Amino acid sequence: MAKPLQYAGVALDRANALRRDAAWVAECLGEPGTLVTPVWRGHNLFNAGPTPEAVFLNGEAAQSAMSAAGTVVLLGLDDRTAYAAADLSALEKNALAPFTKNDTKTGEFDDLRHVGALMTGPEAAILAYARGMIHWHQRHLFCGVCGAPTTSRDGGHVRICDGGADGGDDTHMHFPRTDPAVIMLVAHDNPEGNGPACLLGRQRRWVDGMYSTLAGFVEPGETLEAAVAREVLEEAGIHVTDVRYMASQPWPFPSSLMLGYRARAETTDIKIDNRELEDARWFTLEEMKSFGEWGDASPRKRRFPRTDSISRWLIDGWLGETGGV
Repeated sequence: MAKPLQYAGVALDRANALRRDAAWVAECLGEPGTLVTPVWRGHNLFNAGPTPEAVFLNGEAAQSAMSAAGTVVLLGLDDRTAYAAADLSALEKNALAPFTKNDTKTGEFDDLRHVGALMTGPEAAILAYARGMIHWHQRHLFCGVCGAPTTSRDGGHVRICDGGADGGDDTHMHFPRTDPAVIMLVAHDNPEGNGPACLLGRQRRWVDGMYSTLAGFVEPGETLEAAVAREVLEEAGIHVTDVRYMASQPWPFPSSLMLGYRARAETTDIKIDNRELEDARWFTLEEMKSFGEWGDASPRKRRFPRTDSISRWLIDGWLGETGGV
């Protein structure tokens, strides 16, 4: 059975119809049991440890965080408990203390990318959701159509402008943005005469030695399957067939939806696009047994992508089916 994808499966009722009622939203957020996850400059709040835990403020701390926030987003409901995200990015670090002390522990703001792979349960999905929504709000303070300021509505799920400074009656609605990107594991039964292998590449900016599946954004007017074939051909010069959807993963770094695919290579000679990749090659099962992990300290060793990524999920699935693990 495949391991669940991290950041996927937010289990909240998003209350789409109810959140259109501003009075209901205000009443919901004002409840003493409402739980708030603060976001500060792209960082979430955690209780540190071997297994980091998300910090959700409640009571006076939650109300104080929402009062101090530049933006508040109603994330949804768990039964009768509301969850919200509060953007504290305008505060200086020394002003965060009231929100980091909870019970007997002191929380810390950290990048979800640093600790997400260590988390268990559904909390990581809620934090990713909160991070993505706050990121969108921060970048849509002004209308992209007329340039007028926008205001948050529908519990933080819509931004609306007033039609511009010319006094026009038109209003423009803006909704949270998600950028679709395909990510694909390309395999061949015997590309170099050494048995089954998969195609992995690396970019110069990645941590030393890390190889991952190929990926790229979907272009306008393009199907997902066509995007898979195009990206593999552009980046590695490989023609593929049998493009098959596997799973998807929200990836809020900053605002992507990763659409995972498998594909079978029709050709095997690699021709790298040096603008995209530093290297790409076929790796056999035996070669991948010597790979290290993303966080390994040893230099220059080839390593897998991080364990919370769909890239790693695709690789592990292929290894399991092909007999590599």
